[in-house]
Amino acid sequence: MESYSIHYNFSQRFDVPAKAAFDWCVDYRPDDWQRMGKKGTRKIRRINEDTIVLTDAYPGGDGPVTKKRLVRLNPERLAWTNTHIEGPNRHSQFWYQIVEEGKDRSRLDFTGLQVNYGKRPSDAKIAELAKELRADDSGMWVLLAKEMRRDLHGTTALT
Repeated sequence: MESYSIHYNFSQRFDVPAKAAFDWCVDYRPDDWQRMGKKGTRKIRRINEDTIVLTDAYPGGDGPVTKKRLVRLNPERLAWTNTHIEGPNRHSQFWYQIVEEGKDRSRLDFTGLQVNYGKRPSDAKIAELAKELRADDSGMWVLLAKEMRRDLHGTTALT
């Protein structure tokens, strides 16, 4: 089957220290979909201290979608990867790294490397798809930043 890749990236700032942000981000929970403002369920299976398998199910345009993701943690670098091992975008990989921006501030640098299956569209269409993916994923991280703020500081107000 034919496939093509869509590359996109963004950054999201947090008003918490880098290590606290990393710990919060990789503390996967069954209610993560709700925290991202979406409908869905998540099962979490810890393989070892730095390897997690997430099984997500959520409504899609043509019916329910299930994705299985392999998450590899790199605590020394405050980074992790998320590789789709089952689902419609199998073999896609997403890179995350928390960067310190001062004593009480940090940011997430995100890179998406999504694999889509089917005939390769025009470069203009791929650019449009990248823009849509960036908007959707960065929008989820805006919500997650508010959740992080509430969990770690007791408020959703961002400074």
